[in-house]
Amino acid sequence: MNYKERLNQLLLTTAKQSASDLHIAVGRKPSTRVDGRLIDMAGENILSPEDTQGLVLAMLDEKQKERFLKEGDIDFSYNYENKARFRVNTFFQKGFMAAALRLIPAQVKTIEDLSLPSVLHEFSKLNQGFFLVTGPAGQGKSTTLAALVDEINHSRMDHIITIEDPIEYLFIQDKSIISQREVGADTPDFNHGLRSILRQDPDVIMIGEMRDSESIATAMTAAETGHLVFSTLHTNSAAQTIDRIIDSFPAEQQGQVTSQLSAVLVGILSQRLVPKLDGGRVPAIELMFVNSAIRNLIRERKSYQIDLVIETSRQQGMTTLNRSLAELVKKKEVSLDEAELYSLNPSELRILLEKI
Repeated sequence: MNYKERLNQLLLTTAKQSASDLHIAVGRKPSTRVDGRLIDMAGENILSPEDTQGLVLAMLDEKQKERFLKEGDIDFSYNYENKARFRVNTFFQKGFMAAALRLIPAQVKTIEDLSLPSVLHEFSKLNQGFFLVTGPAGQGKSTTLAALVDEINHSRMDHIITIEDPIEYLFIQDKSIISQREVGADTPDFNHGLRSILRQDPDVIMIGEMRDSESIATAMTAAETGHLVFSTLHTNSAAQTIDRIIDSFPAEQQGQVTSQLSAVLVGILSQRLVPKLDGGRVPAIELMFVNSAIRNLIRERKSYQIDLVIETSRQQGMTTLNRSLAELVKKKEVSLDEAELYSLNPSELRILLEKI
């Protein structure tokens, strides 16, 4: 069996297992992540340096190979015979080639499919604003964004532009025109793509990830000038997200950025995928709508008070992460031990569970 055939066999097994990720590394069997946990693939041998090199290079075209060998790592998407699509990062570790592959489901799921609250539909109805999905890596941020974007695609005649590194979900155009731009293939980098985006007549903009102050500034300006902008950040909560955005700018710009953010931000969803008692994973979320109270707290740099406003605004559809976790425990969907692992304040979670 050549390396291309062996790679395809591994990808097929990953898809059949409904795994989220496949890992290829020297000295280990190929491993998959199922329901958040890594497991070795049964029946596979431990990978040698020659194996990992053969498997990694089997995924790369000449241009990608040249860039990988020059830069030491590369992000790209890989299609397996139109049966499965993967977001791939190949890299070197201890001088050996390795790869992490994330399985991208062929079909874009809906908010209901993802067990997310129906109040999220409100964000897909907006014509203008800045909405963020946050959380650690591997917690379903891209999948949630795709659900919101595809909902717009099926309900409005808009021009949707995405800038991704790499392109993950492939949208099938319905009512909307969808232009998906991949960093490295369609635009040199995120910032170059973002600088030209307002000249492309977008209604809705999706930025795969905001990586620096320049991309954040461009996203906020786009929202300010009448566009609906979706993006992600690797932050743990709404309050932390607001602080991260403001603190990414030099001190002399922070006053203006704070004012701009308070005006354009419409909401933040922070999510975790928690292992269920009966297998699979379920989202636990913090959801913040930007109302006048939140807007004032952003302007006054009092983000530490945001959690309290979220907790006391449940009738508007807001929820804290602990309340979401507590409800999952109460419904016997997840164990208390798992909930505590994902909570940012386990002692508060236990107190909340006694009350509800």
